[in-house]
Amino acid sequence: MRCAECKGRLLCGLPACPVMIRFFAQLRLRPAREYAGTSPSVFLGSRGYPAVQGGPLLVDDSDLPTDWIARRLTLDQIVGIRAGTIRGMAPAERQQESLQEIALSSRPLGVEVAFARVPRFDLAFDGTVAPVGLTGEIRRIKVLENPVVERPVEQATSDTDLGAGDACTLLHREGVDVYRIARLFTAGLLGRRRRMVPTRWAITAVDDSVFQGLRRSLLVAPPRETACLHEATLFGNRVLCLLAPGPWRFEMVEVWGRHSLWGGEEDWIVVDGERERKHGYSPITGAYYSARLAVAEHLNRLGRTATVLVVRAVSPDYWAPLGTWVVREATRQALLTPPVECPSFADPIALLAERLGGYRWLEKSALVPEMRSQRRLSDY
Repeated sequence: MRCAECKGRLLCGLPACPVMIRFFAQLRLRPAREYAGTSPSVFLGSRGYPAVQGGPLLVDDSDLPTDWIARRLTLDQIVGIRAGTIRGMAPAERQQESLQEIALSSRPLGVEVAFARVPRFDLAFDGTVAPVGLTGEIRRIKVLENPVVERPVEQATSDTDLGAGDACTLLHREGVDVYRIARLFTAGLLGRRRRMVPTRWAITAVDDSVFQGLRRSLLVAPPRETACLHEATLFGNRVLCLLAPGPWRFEMVEVWGRHSLWGGEEDWIVVDGERERKHGYSPITGAYYSARLAVAEHLNRLGRTATVLVVRAVSPDYWAPLGTWVVREATRQALLTPPVECPSFADPIALLAERLGGYRWLEKSALVPEMRSQRRLSDY
C-alpha cells in the first residue's frame, strides 16, 4: 500500500516504518519540558475546526523554504531541521495574541514556552505542510520581543474592510511571498471576518487567492508566439513546464515513479486541469495550486499568456514528503532556466516523452490532444 494512504500507520505490515526511522535518525536534540529560543512561525491543525488546536513552531532555525534553498541544504539536512522542530499545541484562542505577534514578525521572535510534559515524537506526513517531528502540549507561552512588521503587512492586517483574497493579492503585489502571507492567513490577521485557519488550508487558500489576482491579466494578455520547454529538479522532484501559444489553459500531470515514496510496483499517475476557471478541488491536492501559481507568476512577469502543461515526475530520491512548497519552488526554478524553444507542438511533446521515458502519461492528458489539433492564424 502506498505511503500516501498509510502515513506511518504500518499498513504495509512492516514492524516499523522505514521513512519514519530515517526521519528520526536526523534528530539531534533531547526534548525537555521548557523551551527558550526562537519561534519563526505558527501551526494550526484542522481537527475540530473552528475550535482548532495549534501553537508556535519552536526551532532555532528558519521555517522558510526559500531560505533552505538559498543555503543549498540537502533533503537530509532539511529533514534534520524538521525532525527537531517542536509544534506547540493548545486551544488556539487561548494563545491568539502570542500567535499573532509571531505571525506578524518578519524575523523569528524569542519565546519561552513551558510544556505540560516533555514533547513527544508525533510525526504525521501530509502532502501539503512540511512535517514536524515533535509535539508538546503548551502550559504557558511568553513572547520576549516585539514583532518587526513591514509596511505592506501592517497596512493589510490593519485594514478590516479589505477582503482576505484582496489582501493576499495586495501583499503579493508588494513583494510579500506566499509563505509569509499564509502565516498571516493562518493567524487570522487578514480579511473582514477574521478567524484563525488551519495551516494546510491556509497554504492552498493563499496559493489560489494570489493566482486569482493574476488570472485576470492571463485572460487578456497576448499569447506566446512559440512553444518552449522548461525543466528543473529539486529533491527528486523533476518538473517540466511546456508553454505553448494559445489562450490560458492549464493542466498538471503528476507521475510517481515505481518504488518512489508514494508509488508502488507501477507508476502512479494523476491528472487535473482547467480552462478559464477551476471547478472543484483538485485530486492532485495542494501541489496543483502551487505549480499553477508559479506558472502564473512567470507569465505575469512576461506580460503573456499561454496554454500550459506541467509534468511533475517524482523519483525514489524524494524519500520524505516535505510539503507542496517543493512543487512551487521546483516550478519556479524550472521557469527561471533557459528554455528549449520548439517551432511546433509535436517537438516539445516528443521531448517530454523522451525525458520521461515514454508516452504512458499522455493517455491520461486531455490537453495534449487539444494542443496537437490547435491551429493559429499564422498557420494559414
